[in-house]
Amino acid sequence: MRYLILLSYFIFLIACKQVSKNNTQQTNKDSVLSSNVYVKTDLSEMDMSWCPSNYPMQKMQGDTAQKLIARLIYSRPFKKGRPIFGTSNDNLCIYGKPWRLGANEASEITFFEDVKIADKLVKKGIYILYCIPEKDSWTVILNTDLYTWGLHINNLKDIFKTIVPTSKQVPTIENFTMVFSDTKSGADLVMAWDDVKVIMPIAFDK
Repeated sequence: MRYLILLSYFIFLIACKQVSKNNTQQTNKDSVLSSNVYVKTDLSEMDMSWCPSNYPMQKMQGDTAQKLIARLIYSRPFKKGRPIFGTSNDNLCIYGKPWRLGANEASEITFFEDVKIADKLVKKGIYILYCIPEKDSWTVILNTDLYTWGLHINNLKDIFKTIVPTSKQVPTIENFTMVFSDTKSGADLVMAWDDVKVIMPIAFDK
């Protein structure tokens, strides 16, 4: 009987130790996953795309042969069940009205060398990027009115416009995305959200 009592006590101590260990692990996990005490997470996260698309990895690996053609900085709004493109005031992006191609500050693109878009020369420099969406096409525009939020765009500072067709995005995309996709003649700037995709070819010497 004495041995049974000692054995039960020993098992009880092991169980208590395991519970304490699990609680400590959970406490450590909670402290790691807790929200940042200095800043709240932006609901429309900022992102950056490069041309060529693998430039960051090449740079980190010390590959100096790759030259940077373009860099795009923008914020990515989420769909969250809302209607995105259409004619209604309920749509986030209304046909025929300028859209800043993202959220928060105006989307900003930097060309580090001259490029051609739709056979038109675009000089190296920094521009804001916006569009006027329609059902079957978007007018994509470069503008020199920097450091704005893109809500009230001064079209007198437009320096370039091109019309690109829309296509069906499958599967649909929850958050707005802009990426460069490398091509033989340069790169495509792919812009996609919800069930809509637009591709703007950019030509440059490789």
